[in-house]
Amino acid sequence: MTGSDPGGRPEDTPRAVLSIDFELFAQTPAYRGASGTAPDETVGLEQGQFLRETLAAHDADATFFTVSSVADEHPEAVRAIADAGHEVASHTHSHRLLSDLSPDERRGELVRSRETLESVTGTSVDGFRAPAFDVPDGTFADLAAAGYAYDSSVAACRKIPGWYGGEDDAVRPCSAADVRADAPAHLAELPVAVMPGLRLPLTGTWLRFFGVRYTVAGMHLLARRGITPVLYVHPWELADLPDVDGVPKRVYVRTGTWMRRAVERILAEPFEFVTAREVVADAVGTPPYGTGPTVDTGPDGEAE
Repeated sequence: MTGSDPGGRPEDTPRAVLSIDFELFAQTPAYRGASGTAPDETVGLEQGQFLRETLAAHDADATFFTVSSVADEHPEAVRAIADAGHEVASHTHSHRLLSDLSPDERRGELVRSRETLESVTGTSVDGFRAPAFDVPDGTFADLAAAGYAYDSSVAACRKIPGWYGGEDDAVRPCSAADVRADAPAHLAELPVAVMPGLRLPLTGTWLRFFGVRYTVAGMHLLARRGITPVLYVHPWELADLPDVDGVPKRVYVRTGTWMRRAVERILAEPFEFVTAREVVADAVGTPPYGTGPTVDTGPDGEAE
């Protein structure tokens, strides 16, 4: 017979991570490169409350990879996330692409973000995710030097022209040194989920393009392989976005009500939703992580 934990979930319930890249619409590269402007540059902020309430309704924990300038300007919004018991991790300070920064600027972003988030929330900030999964050489060493314990900027997806991918095979938590030769072994890596075989991300734009059934199917395929799916969404995707001249039409596809319902649908799946930090700790131990397990991949990057 299947037992249950104190929360009423069966002991064999698979786990998943719903991570939130907590940035504002005005901080996205698509908006910064546009010719127009929005009447309200805080679009995406109030969706933090929707996420907190929806997570609570499903007894789910989450990790919010947070742009720390949001914490500077709206500390109450970020503090509410930590007070609700969710993990707050870093998504840099300004959400600029790391490859656009000098090494000194990059190091400054990583240090300032962690210090700001810890000051605002009163909690330890262990995790990091790079904007657009953009991780130039030297970033992992800088993360370790800044005191981070794990990164979640690797997507083992095929090359997406003009975007990212084609570089990594890791699909399970491991040492960052297993995926980047210049990474310290004690820095852990938590890859985001990709669809087995197809090798496209399960969430982000792909959730909105392919539909929630695509994401849910991928979650179950990964769970059957013993892989915890790590999903990600942006709060601005849940907003009714203003029309801004120069923002690509693809950015508007299925945002607003559709995405809010998609998040609710995902959280209703028979998974236990936990923080990224918990998955990393269970997979490779508590900091310092050491070498971690080797990357477990098949010939085309799919987990065996």
